[in-house]
Amino acid sequence: MRSNMGILYIVPTPVGNMEDMTFRAVRILKEVDLVLAEDTRTSGILLKHFEIKNTLMSHHKFNEHGTSAGIVNRLLAGENVALISDAGTPGISDPGFFLVREAVRAGIEVQCLPGATAFVPALVSSGLPCDRFCFEGFLPQKKGRQTKLLSLKDEERTMIFYESPFRLVKTLQQFAEVYGADRQVSVCREISKVFEESVRGSLEEVIAHFQAKEPKGEIVIVLEGKNEKSKLSN
Repeated sequence: MRSNMGILYIVPTPVGNMEDMTFRAVRILKEVDLVLAEDTRTSGILLKHFEIKNTLMSHHKFNEHGTSAGIVNRLLAGENVALISDAGTPGISDPGFFLVREAVRAGIEVQCLPGATAFVPALVSSGLPCDRFCFEGFLPQKKGRQTKLLSLKDEERTMIFYESPFRLVKTLQQFAEVYGADRQVSVCREISKVFEESVRGSLEEVIAHFQAKEPKGEIVIVLEGKNEKSKLSN
């Protein structure tokens, strides 16, 4: 690796509470030559809050294939670049993977800062086993959805999903159909925000809760894996 190359920093940003931003993240965003943002308007608010005066460039899933080559060239020329998403850690159900891959292929140093991501607090606070788990992110909305659900039927690890509040009840109902209504689940919403809430219980109980009380905000579903009890019933 040439010493005059720049560094690509992957910088997590708060998923809710601005106080979750790290001192190091603020420093890096101030020092780099360029900040890549999923939505420059959203990230502009973040940068203004921390008095970060830096150049923002749009980098999202619709343009990343077209912009990544130019960014890699800037890194090769010695510029330091930071990538942020609207919330959380880039690459986790957000743009980031493609640029990181291209940078690694070019021999550029990539540093990912520790920081906020929604699924970790949802998992740890769920009351379900968190020593082994699988992160599934957003399920396919249509094509391949049922196939994906069936492929996880024998998964013994705790499973983590992201979901829209508008599709939450439907998704939980599909889980109950495939995995059984007595499977334990924790639905965590608005993580790190004022109205953060975790609803825990069987799929049947949690479905009833959100049928009676409309879900709002960002949603993380933490679903129990197949255990000895569910093995006998399936």
